[in-house]
Parts: sequence; structure tokens; C-alpha cells
Amino acid sequence: MQSEEIRRRFLAFFEKRGHAIIPSASLVPQDDPSVLFTTAGMQPLVPYLLGEKHPAGTRLANVQKCVRTQDIEEVGDKTHDTFFEMLGNWSLGDPDAPDGIGAGYFKEDTIKWSYEFLTNGDDKPEGDKGLGLDPKRLYITCFEGDEDAPRDEESATIWKKAGIPENRIYFFGKKSNWWSPGDNGPSGPDTEMFYDITETGLGDLTKEEFLAADERQDIIEIWNDVFMEYEKKDGKVVGKLKQKNVDTGAGLERLAMVLQKKDNIFETDLFENLLKEINKFSAVDDIKAKRILADHIRTTIFIVADGVNPAKTDRGYILRRLIRRAARNARILKISLDSKLVDLVIAKYSSIYPSLSLEAARIKELVMEEKYSWDRALANAIKFIIPLLERFENGAPIPKLKVLDGKELFKWSSTYGISLEELLELIDEVRLEDGFTKFTPERIEKFIKDFNAETKIHQELSRTGAEKKFKGGLAGHSEKEVQYHTATHLLHQALRTVLGEHVYQKGSNITPERLRFDFIHPQKMTDAEKKAVEDLVNQKIKEALPVSFEELPLDEARERGAIGLFDDQYGERVKVYKVGDEKTGIFSFEFCGGPHVSNTADLRGTFRIQKEEAVSVGVRRIKAILE
Repeated sequence: MQSEEIRRRFLAFFEKRGHAIIPSASLVPQDDPSVLFTTAGMQPLVPYLLGEKHPAGTRLANVQKCVRTQDIEEVGDKTHDTFFEMLGNWSLGDPDAPDGIGAGYFKEDTIKWSYEFLTNGDDKPEGDKGLGLDPKRLYITCFEGDEDAPRDEESATIWKKAGIPENRIYFFGKKSNWWSPGDNGPSGPDTEMFYDITETGLGDLTKEEFLAADERQDIIEIWNDVFMEYEKKDGKVVGKLKQKNVDTGAGLERLAMVLQKKDNIFETDLFENLLKEINKFSAVDDIKAKRILADHIRTTIFIVADGVNPAKTDRGYILRRLIRRAARNARILKISLDSKLVDLVIAKYSSIYPSLSLEAARIKELVMEEKYSWDRALANAIKFIIPLLERFENGAPIPKLKVLDGKELFKWSSTYGISLEELLELIDEVRLEDGFTKFTPERIEKFIKDFNAETKIHQELSRTGAEKKFKGGLAGHSEKEVQYHTATHLLHQALRTVLGEHVYQKGSNITPERLRFDFIHPQKMTDAEKKAVEDLVNQKIKEALPVSFEELPLDEARERGAIGLFDDQYGERVKVYKVGDEKTGIFSFEFCGGPHVSNTADLRGTFRIQKEEAVSVGVRRIKAILE
């Protein structure tokens, strides 16, 4: 079964069961500064899991784009990738509500439907067709219970009723069978489905044998049903939520792997054409390098399409690292990272995500520009690395090599625009290619340990920052962040008024300290233009314009002139915020799901542009504050 059919059957199955089909949100969280990327299907839905009413109702389903790079070193094995699609269905609210199919649901229906979708075959009518998997190859895990919540015997009982024997159901603790988006927000126990992908089948397994099979990747997790009825604050469960929710997630890549009878995700149709192209020109048989190249170029394309540009920090840094790692692995394979690979990814996905085709030219230009920049940095860095290795090969001990001092390495890293991790990878690569024997992996390990205090401090700060960025959690709703959300709308319209209607949003990021806004514009703004934009925003603050919103059908909102971040994320009904009214005149009319003030006078400050700069070809960035 091809990936397109898996997506189609999933959505048809849950649509028949009363679910509204909503589109994928952007990979760049619009109202959640606590994370760099959308990492799970539930992440854009956190406000609704906490009780806010979703315009599409209480039952939702979609296919959500996700990016996770925490396990980037594992990419190239059977199941790890950095971009993936998550099939998910949700129940928001009371499972005992009286209005039938429009009400919420909880464990009974969730588990029953998960089992049916996995095992139903082609003999079922449209809307009931599933994946036709063998129930004898399914294994189930449930929460074993602790001081926060009881053992989940209810889920185990429902699984047994569905047809899973008791000896294929295993109980584990919070590390395995409890889910939450981070230290704060909705959470709860989960039940996970694993599938045996071995040729002959493993049969019944003890708990220890199950863990060993999971470690060998002879069985893989294919679906996760989360029962959200608890709330976490500061990392601790503090009580029950106002409503019970269901959040499920099934990885498309893994389902394709199982259904296409492959032992890894890279042999599925999702990667097939990409790896054929790589194999056609590669002179080196390095499977992991080929998979890393395929994975990273695919992830790069989706991240760029959602408005991210290479940078030295945050998600821009992650993007730069992905492009450079792709280029480095292409170099290992002795092939060139070229735009044909970009074309193949876009061809595979553009029918599902039309924004890829719309952004194709910009994606290719940005990827190739970054690749050429990396080639230049690489050539300069190698000029530094070879003398370093020659000196060591000739007997100079590590302590006498000034260039091995941590301070000096960071100087080289800054000069060539290469991170410390990349520099170490290059040292090892050049050592192997050019036959240096004394600078062994053990020496490299000692070299890392011998870094001075400055290096260690820098690494610790970087690690702490990265952990904070990927913890997950709720969008910022502090008073200042809410003010900046509304100020962003004023800025967007002011830019269109001053620069022209070609201006539209490419991304934004809001913190309690400032707003950041990316927009389409072909050239640097003049001082006069920046002053005009500032003056217009401040004028609208002083006019004390009312701020309101209404929920509209998407087509009607567009027909009425609503502007916003146009990608694949909008559903059939959208929130449209209006600054001004018929009496004062409407200044801004824009799609948005974030929190806002009720009057521009509530911004209580003077809007000032701190910086205006280029972030890529045709895309500018403004950083601004209210002071």
C-alpha cells in the first residue's frame, strides 16, 4: 500500500466516525515560542485540549507535518528520521455528552477504532477499510501505574475484548507509557501498538523478550493512543483537567514500512525516488550516508517552505546544520548536492502540500546558496586541519599544539562559520581520507576532554539552551506577549501600506522581550520607510482602535480580504482578527489563532524597530519592541 493510500484511508475512516478533517499546521509554531518546530500532531491543538472550543468541533483528524532533531545521530538506522508525518485523531471533551457522534469519546472507542483501522481489510466498505495488518503480529503496552495515576487495567481489558491475548499486553512506567508536551500542559497515560516486522514472525514474547525485540527493531511502534485527563505544572502532575481528551499519533513512515514489507523506512515509496537518484551517481556504498542525505534534504525542503532561513541561532541554525550535514554526506558519497534532489521531493509531496510547488524556486535557490557557502567554508577549514594533523603525526603532543586549545578552536569555528561539532567531524574525515594514523578516535576523545574551561562553559550553555527549546509546552500568554501579538498585526499592515501590497508574512516569533517578523520584500528598507512604518503603528496605538475577532469559513475570509501566513495550515473555518471597526475604520483584517488585546491602547508603549535585515533572497526580517 502506497503512502497516498494510507493517508486517504486514515482520513476517510475517521471522517466516517464524525471527525472533521483539519489541515496540517505549519512546522513553525505560530503561537508557541517554547519550541523550535512542531514536533507532534497535538502541539498546535494545546489550547483546545485545555478547554478552548475548536471551530471544527470536538472530533478532529489530520496528517500533521513534524520535525524532531533530538535523535539526529540515529538517522540512518531502520526507523529514525528528522521530518515525518503523523496521522492523528482527537477527541476534545466529555465522552458522556448526549449528542451522539458529535460528542467526545475516550478509551473504549479510541482503542476499538485503532484496532479496526489497523486490521480491517479491503473487504470492508469505503470508510471502514483499514490497513489489513495481521493481529497476531500486534503487541500492546499500557501504563503500569504510580502515585499520580492508577494502573491502566481499563485499556488492557478493552484490548483483550478487541482480540489481543493477555500475554501480548505489557505494562510499563511513565518513561514508556505516559505522554505530555513538556513540563506544562495536558498529559496522561498512553497505550502503544507495536508490530512484528520479521519474516517468519516472533510469536508470543515474555516482557523481557519483547524489550529485546524492540531493541533489535524486530518490532516497531506504529501507533500511540494518549488519554489526556491530567494536567502538569513545572514537571509535576497537579490534578485532573476540566475535560477528558484523546490524542493519537501513527507515524506514516513506519506504517508504510510495515505495509510495504520493508525492514526500514528508507526503502518505502516516501524515499524511493530520492535514493534511486543518489544510488545512480554515488561511487561509494555507504548506506548510512545515503540515508542521511535523503532524510536531511527532505527535511530541509519542508522547513524552508514554511518560512525558515539559515541562521546562527535557533531554528535557522538547525536548518543550516541539516543542509551542511546533507552536503557533507554527499561529499562522502563523492556526489554533488544538486537541485535535482529538491525537485524529486517536491514532486512526491506537492499534491499533498501545495505550498512546496509555490515555493520551489526559492527553496532551490536557498539550498544551493547555502551549499556553496558551506563548500567555501569547508575548503578553508581543511587548509587548517591538514597542518594540524601533520604536526601531530610528526610527534607534537597535544598540550604543545596551540591550535588544539579550546579558545583557538572557537576562533577557527567563528572564522570559517563552522560549528565545533562540524570541525570535529571534519578532523576525523580528513584523518581517515588522508591516512593520518596517530590522530585516532581515542586521541580525538582525549582532545575533546582537554578543552579548556571556556569550551566547557560554552558547550553547557548551548546544551541547556537546546533542552529548553525542545521541552515543549504552551504558547506564551503573558501580558507583554499578548501585546506583541497585536503589534505584529499593526506592523504587517503598516508594511503593506508603506512598501506595497506585495508584502506578506513569511513567519514570526514572539517573546516577552520583542517581536520578530519575516516578510516578502525585494530590498533593504530605507530609514525613511522604517520611520514611516513606526509612525503608522504608533498612530494606530494612539487611536485606541478596538480589536475583535470572528470565525468565518476560509473562502469567505479570503474573499473579504483577510491576510496572513498563507500555507497549508488553515481549516474550513478560521479566526480572523480585526483592528478597528466601521466607526473608526478597519486598519487590519488578518488570520490568526494567537491571543490579542481588546484595544490598541492596551499596547501601552511606543513601537520601535530595532533592526531590519535580510534573511534570504527576497525575505526581510524586522525585530521590534514596545518601550
